[in-house]
Amino acid sequence: MTGGAVLSKKRNKGLSIKIVTALYSSAVIVVLTIITVIVGYRLYEKHVMEHYSKYTTTVLEYAFSAAQEYSFGDMIADRDMPDAYEQMRSELNHVKECSEIDYLYAVYFDDINDIHSLKYAINTKTAKELENGGTYTYLGTPCEEGSFQEDTLLTLHEAVLTKKRESGVLQGYSEGYGYMFNGYKVIFDSNDNPAGLLCVEIDVSNIRAELNRYIRNIVLFVAAFTIIITIIFVALSESYIIYPITKLTESAKDFIKNIGDQDSIDRSVKELKSIDIRPENEIGELYTTVSKMESDMADQYRDIRQYSENVMKMQDGLILLMADMVENRDSDTGDHIQKTAAYVRIILRGLKRKGYYLDKLTPTYMEYVEKSAPLHDVGKIRIPDAVLNKPGKLTPEEYEIMKTHASAGKEIINKAIDNTVEGENYLREACNMAAYHHERWDGKGYPEGLKGEEIPLSARVMAVADVFDALCSSRVYKPPFPIDDALKIIEEGKGTQFDPKCVEVFLEALPDIKAVLRKYNKK
Repeated sequence: MTGGAVLSKKRNKGLSIKIVTALYSSAVIVVLTIITVIVGYRLYEKHVMEHYSKYTTTVLEYAFSAAQEYSFGDMIADRDMPDAYEQMRSELNHVKECSEIDYLYAVYFDDINDIHSLKYAINTKTAKELENGGTYTYLGTPCEEGSFQEDTLLTLHEAVLTKKRESGVLQGYSEGYGYMFNGYKVIFDSNDNPAGLLCVEIDVSNIRAELNRYIRNIVLFVAAFTIIITIIFVALSESYIIYPITKLTESAKDFIKNIGDQDSIDRSVKELKSIDIRPENEIGELYTTVSKMESDMADQYRDIRQYSENVMKMQDGLILLMADMVENRDSDTGDHIQKTAAYVRIILRGLKRKGYYLDKLTPTYMEYVEKSAPLHDVGKIRIPDAVLNKPGKLTPEEYEIMKTHASAGKEIINKAIDNTVEGENYLREACNMAAYHHERWDGKGYPEGLKGEEIPLSARVMAVADVFDALCSSRVYKPPFPIDDALKIIEEGKGTQFDPKCVEVFLEALPDIKAVLRKYNKK
């Protein structure tokens, strides 16, 4: 026997079954852990990037909505900066100040056939940026060379050419700016021609760095964990290591995957507790700890969900309480908030059913409008009792005082928005209804003389509901109109006082309207 063969025999003899089992077990643990790390990393990365993409779109849509109020598309198309231009910049500055975005600006192609003819339409700066020497860019300022990558320019150019309506989000990297999320939305002028693009950008370089640090730390943890497992479990057989680790890993992955679904989380916890693992060793202790942790997390998630539901109920209750306080001051408006809210619900569902304003009538939007409808007359809290409850026709001076309740309602709700983070969108529609439910489709309403679709949809809906209820309700200066007469007046206001589509769906819902009247006339 040669020396090499003897050496090989000694080496093989030195590897006992326990050591081989431990090595295989350690290898399996490493593989499973790596898979878990990769899956966790990908899921976390996907979740973070989706969050920033949605956040980019949300800020963009909010800024776009603000810019639309100033007919920004016409400014760009006319290459003109009226007085409202700086007012609009101030509002966009506020959007940037209140968000986590890094850039908010608008651009346009000076020559639509040249993708390199990009010019700025406006930019924004926070107060801190201005203090640090930041300056504004005005309409017509050429974009610096290299500010946009070629593929970004092509995407923006295509969006303008195709008149793209929805928002878009790009991910990109450059030496000067790092990893960025770039949200864009085409701005149209009053002739429905694309005039430019509103853009927001968020720097996600730090997120990328955090993800890289996360994977490095996990790799170091896996290496240390593998060494410890090899030393501790050298005497254990495969059934005491592979089976428990595999089951725990699968359970943990299943638990993570089902976060957000209470029933699936409870099922995952139940399945984990049903695993037959002896608690006399470290694996058993790990199993007990993970099982308790998942059970506690499931209970905590249930408590958080219940707390969230309670907060929403409290918010709805406070809105009704505030609206009821205002109504109780007005001796004429019995059940007004309940009836107008019911009519608003009827109109919104009618618009949805007919396919009108589908881009606006999302389930969330409809919920916000229905729930905040009772606040449409909140501004009346500032109207003196002598005017609010006058038993007779108001004088011109008193009528002017009464008209201020719209602007007062807007101011009250805007203060609430300024002092809250959660629920801002919820209150935004309440603000629109309070401020503009006395505007007219033909522009002859108050307080701002808006017309057509310049008036927020929620306010146009409330206008029909409010007038109809006023007609069908008794006042100190008039008896209630018969329903047929009230409906005729509403129909006569179609296209002049009211949005024609709102009137159309309201008149088509006569059985539902009569049901509301029967319900509250019984009281």
